[in-house]
Amino acid sequence: MDTPLPSISLHAQIVCLQCLYYLTLGVFLSFLVGIRVPRMSLVYFFDFASVTTSTVTGWCVIASFLLSSIAGAGYMLYLIERAKKCLDFSATLYIIHLFICIIYGGWPSSITWWVVNGTGVAVMALLGEYLCIRRELREIPITRYRSTSLYYFRPSYLTNKPYNLIPKCISNTNIFSYIYTLHIKVLIHDQFIAYQNTKLAQRSERVKSVDLHPTEPWILASLYSGTVCIWNYQSQTMAKSFEVTELPVRSAKFVARKQWVVAGADDMFIRVYNYNTMDKVKVFEAHTDYIRCVAVHPTLPYVLSSSDDMLIKLWDWDKGWVCTQIFEGHSHYVMQVTFNPKDTNTFASASLDRTIKIWNLGSPDPNFTLDAHQKGVNCVDYFTGGDKPYLITGSDDHTAKVWDYQTKSCVQTLEGHTHNVSAVCFHPDLPIIITGSEDGTVRIWHATTYRLENTLNYGLERVWAIGYMKGSRRIVIGYDEGTIMVKIGREVPVASMDNSGKIIWAKQNEIQTVNIKSVGADFEGTDGERLPLAVKELGTCDLYPQSLKHNPNGRFVVVCGDGEYIIYTALAWRNRSFGSALECVWSADGEYAVRESTSKIKIFSKSFQEKRSVRPTFSAERIFGGTLLAMCSNDFICFYDWAECRLIRRIDVTVKNLYWADSGDLVAIASETSFYILKYNRDVVQSYLDSGRPVDEEGVEDAFELFHEINERVRTGIWVGDCFIYNNSSWRLNYCVGGEVTTMFHLDRPMYLLGYLASQSRVYLIDKEFNVMGYTLLLSLIEYKTLVMRGDLERANEILPSIPKEHHNSVAHFLESRGMVEDALEVATDPDYRFELAIQLGKLEIAQEIAAEVQSESKWKQLGKLALSTGKLAMAEECMKHAMDLSGLLLLYSSLGDAEGISRLASLSKEQGKNNVAFLCLFMLGKLEDCLQLLVESNRIPEAALMARSYLPSKVSEIVKIWRKDLNKVNPKAAESLADPGEYPNLFEDWELSLSVESKVAETRGVYPPASGYLNHADRSQMTLVEAFRNMQVEDEDQLENGDLYHEAAEPNGCNQISEQNGEEGSQEEAVVVDADSNDGAVLVNGNEPEEEWGTNNEGSRSA
Repeated sequence: MDTPLPSISLHAQIVCLQCLYYLTLGVFLSFLVGIRVPRMSLVYFFDFASVTTSTVTGWCVIASFLLSSIAGAGYMLYLIERAKKCLDFSATLYIIHLFICIIYGGWPSSITWWVVNGTGVAVMALLGEYLCIRRELREIPITRYRSTSLYYFRPSYLTNKPYNLIPKCISNTNIFSYIYTLHIKVLIHDQFIAYQNTKLAQRSERVKSVDLHPTEPWILASLYSGTVCIWNYQSQTMAKSFEVTELPVRSAKFVARKQWVVAGADDMFIRVYNYNTMDKVKVFEAHTDYIRCVAVHPTLPYVLSSSDDMLIKLWDWDKGWVCTQIFEGHSHYVMQVTFNPKDTNTFASASLDRTIKIWNLGSPDPNFTLDAHQKGVNCVDYFTGGDKPYLITGSDDHTAKVWDYQTKSCVQTLEGHTHNVSAVCFHPDLPIIITGSEDGTVRIWHATTYRLENTLNYGLERVWAIGYMKGSRRIVIGYDEGTIMVKIGREVPVASMDNSGKIIWAKQNEIQTVNIKSVGADFEGTDGERLPLAVKELGTCDLYPQSLKHNPNGRFVVVCGDGEYIIYTALAWRNRSFGSALECVWSADGEYAVRESTSKIKIFSKSFQEKRSVRPTFSAERIFGGTLLAMCSNDFICFYDWAECRLIRRIDVTVKNLYWADSGDLVAIASETSFYILKYNRDVVQSYLDSGRPVDEEGVEDAFELFHEINERVRTGIWVGDCFIYNNSSWRLNYCVGGEVTTMFHLDRPMYLLGYLASQSRVYLIDKEFNVMGYTLLLSLIEYKTLVMRGDLERANEILPSIPKEHHNSVAHFLESRGMVEDALEVATDPDYRFELAIQLGKLEIAQEIAAEVQSESKWKQLGKLALSTGKLAMAEECMKHAMDLSGLLLLYSSLGDAEGISRLASLSKEQGKNNVAFLCLFMLGKLEDCLQLLVESNRIPEAALMARSYLPSKVSEIVKIWRKDLNKVNPKAAESLADPGEYPNLFEDWELSLSVESKVAETRGVYPPASGYLNHADRSQMTLVEAFRNMQVEDEDQLENGDLYHEAAEPNGCNQISEQNGEEGSQEEAVVVDADSNDGAVLVNGNEPEEEWGTNNEGSRSA
C-alpha cells in the first residue's frame, strides 16, 4: 500500500533544521552584532524592531538572517535531500519563527522585518532546491549498490560487485530524470560466470507498475502522476507516452498480440491504447473504486481487473469489452491478480483481508482460500517451473511466503525486509525469488534453499513493482523515484557436445539430450538453419547447473553449481562422483581437478580417487584443464603438469579463457581484447624436468613459443587439428590457421560453439533458446592449410583435389598471405582474383587471356598501361583498343609515327564522340579542312574562326558568316560587330600575304616526315604561315648575300621549294603572284563549295 513515511522522521527533520537554523543565526549575530552591543539577548532573534535599516546594528541583524538562510539551504541538502520538499521545509521553518516572534513581541509591524524574512524564505528554498537537484543529477555513488554480503564468498547466485558507472544522457519526465548505464559483474562461487547488467535507470514520478514487451526492447511503466510511459532500454530513450488521467495509474500491461496497452487508474476507468498509432481504442468505467491491478490472459481475449471495491472482474475484448464474470469473496481491497502459467484457467488474488484466493474463470466463487499473513497481502505470483505447485505472497507484515497450492501449506517464510513487501516474483529461468519492499531494497533468494543471496538498494526510495518475462534475464523494478532494469545471469546456454555429436544441455534442473546424427541424410539444411532435433529427457540434476562439460572420451559429464560438482554417466545419467567445488576441469586423459576455494585445488584420478591436493601460493581465481593444469590469478596464469603438479611456466597475461588443441601442442589464451596462439614444447619441458634442474618461479623458459597474436575478442572457441575456430565480439564465425583469420559466416544473433564433426565437415553452434545450427567447414581445407603451414607442400598438393572448387579461392587467398603467389594463381578460380595475381606476378600473357575471357574494360585498360610501361607495344595497342582508351592510342601512335593508325583513330574517335582526340589526330595528319569542319560540327564556331585565320585564311569569310548567323540568335549587336576580312582586309594584318602562303603550303600537307626527324621540325611547328614565310625570306636574303641563287625553306608541315628570289628590297610582294578570286586554295567537300557544306553541317549539328 502507499503508506507515508514515518511521521517521527518528518518531525525529527523539522526540529533538527529549526535548531540548526537558530544555532547558525546565533553564531552570525555573535560575530556581527555582539561586537557592537554590550550584551546579547533574544531581542535580536525574535523582536521585529531589531530588524531595521536605520542603524548599523540593524543592518548587521539583517545580514545575520540572510546568511543563516543560505546556511539553511546547505542543511536541507543533507537533511531533506529532495528538491521538491525544500519549499515546504523552508516555509515551515519561517512559519515557526513567525509564531515565536508573535509570542515574544507581538505581531510584526515592521515592513523591513517582512521583507527580510520573505527574502530569507526565497533564498533558502531556491538555493536548497538547486543544491538538491545537483545532488540528484550527479552519478550515483557505487557504494550505494554494494551488498551486505559483498565481502565474503559463498555458494551464491548473486554476489554483486559494481565496477563501472557511466552517465549516458539526461531527459525529463515530470521532475528530473537521467539515464545511466551500470555494469555489475557477478561472482558465482568465485567464478565470473553470471552477469548482472543494469541496462536502464530512469528517474520519474512514483512508478506503480512495470511490464516488459515480449518482442520489442520496451519497458512499460505506469506512474502515480497519471502518465504511462514506454521506454526503449536499448536506445535508452522514451519511445511513447500516454497522458491517461490526472489521477494515479496503478497498473498497465502490454497486450502484444493486439499492439495494445491496457491501463487501470484511480478514476475507476480502464483505458486501452494502440501503442503503434497512439489511438485510444476503448475507455470504459470498470469499478466503483480505485483499480489496483489488471492482468492479461496469455492466450484468450480476457483481461482481469481488481479494485478497492473488493471485486474482480473479467473482460472479453472480442465481445466489445463486456464484463463476462464478476468474482466476489474478498472483504478488503484486492491488490493483485495473476494467472496460473501452468493452468491458465485458474488465477490467484491477493487482498488486504490477509488472504489469497484461488479462482476458476468459469466460477464466481473461489476454489479455496489461504489465510496467508498476519496483515494485508499486497502481491502474489506463481512458480513457472513444472516440478513445484508453488506460489509466493508478499505482505504488510514484512514477510514473503512460499505456498504449495495443492497441499495448501506454507513451504517457507522469507524474512528480512523491514517494511511492507510490495512486490514478489519467481524468476522464470533462474532458481531465484525476487522480493521488493517499501524499505527500498530488493532481496534475491535461492528458490531451492530459500537462502538470502543478495540485497540490492538503488537509493530510489520505496519499491512498488517488479516485472519480468519468460525467456529473458531482464528484471524491471519500479520505485518511488524511477525505474531500474537489470539483467541477471548470463545467456550462454549450459550445454556440451561430445565427439560423436551427442549434445547434453541443462534447462534449469532438467537435463535433456539430442543427437545431431539423428537428423536423416535426406535433410539438406543450409548453413545457419536450425536443425530439427528430437529432444530426449535425460533426467534431473540435484543442483542448479552453471557449467556442464564432457570428459575427453565422452563417457562422463561433470556438472558444477551451488558450490558443488557431480559427475554423471553421459548415457544413463547416473551419479558416479560428487563433492564441493567452485570449478571442475578435465585433463586430456580423463583425470580431473576441482577448485574448492582460491587457495585449494584437488586432483582426482580416472577412477574418481583423490590423488593430490594443491595449495597455490597465489589466489587462484580460475582453473583450466587440458594437456596441462592451468591456474590463473587476475594478472597471470601458471601451468602445471598433472602428474606431480610441477610448475611448467608462468605467463603474465590476464586470462579470460583457455583452449587446448587435441594434439596438446597448441593452446589459445583468450584475454579481454585479443588472443594468443602458443606452441607447447613438450619434449623441451620433459628433458628439462628429467635433468633434475630446479624450476624457478617463472618455470621452464622455453616451454611455450608464441606463434601469433590476434587482436580479436573470443566469445567461444574450439580447435580442429591446428585450426582454431571461434566467434568474436561482433558475432562473426572465424577460423585461424597460421595466423591468418578467415571469416566463415556473419551470425545474425549470439551463438556459442559446441563442437566439430569431421564426418559431416560441419561446426555446430547453439543459441540461448537451445536451437542448434550447423556451418560447413571442410576438414580437407583445414588439413591442406595445416600442411602448408608445416612446409609439407607435397602432401598438401595431394589433398588439394579433394577440396571442392568453390573453396579454391579461399585456398588461394591463404597461399597469397603466405607469399606463395604463383601457387595461388594456379589454385584460384575467380577470374578477377586470378587477374590480380597475374598482374602482381607480371605474367601479362595470362592476364591478357583472363581479360579476353571476362571482357572487362577496366582490366584491359590496366593491362594496357602495364604493357606500355614494359615495352610490349603490340599488346598495349590491343588492350587499348579493347578498353577504348583513345588517349592511350593517340600517345602510342604519335610516338610510333603511325599515320595510318592515327587516321583510323580519328575515325574511331568521331564515332565515339571524342572530338578532342579526333581533332588532334586530324591536325597531326595535316587535314586542316577536316579539323575546321569538326569544329563547326561541334558548334565550336569561334574556335573554328581562329583556326581558319591561322591556317586556312581562305575559309575565314565562310566561317564568319556561319558565326554571325549563330551569334545573331543570342546577341544581334555582337553579331554585326564581327568583321569579315573579305570586306575589310585592312583590319587584318598581312591578309593578302596569308592567302598567298596558304596555296603554296597546301601542296605539302600530305607529306609526313618520319617521327625520327621530329627535333628538326619541332621549333617550326609553333609558327603561323606568315611567320614561317618571313623566316624563309630572311634565310633567302642571307643566302643572296653569300651569292646563292636558290634556297630551300621549311614550311609548317614539311619542306617546300620556293621560287627564285631577286634579293631586292621590297621583293616580298613580287615573289608570289596572288589571285584573290582564285579557288585553287579552296578545298571542295563532296564536290560542293565549302560554305554550303559547312553551313549545312552547322545547321545539322545544331538541330541535332
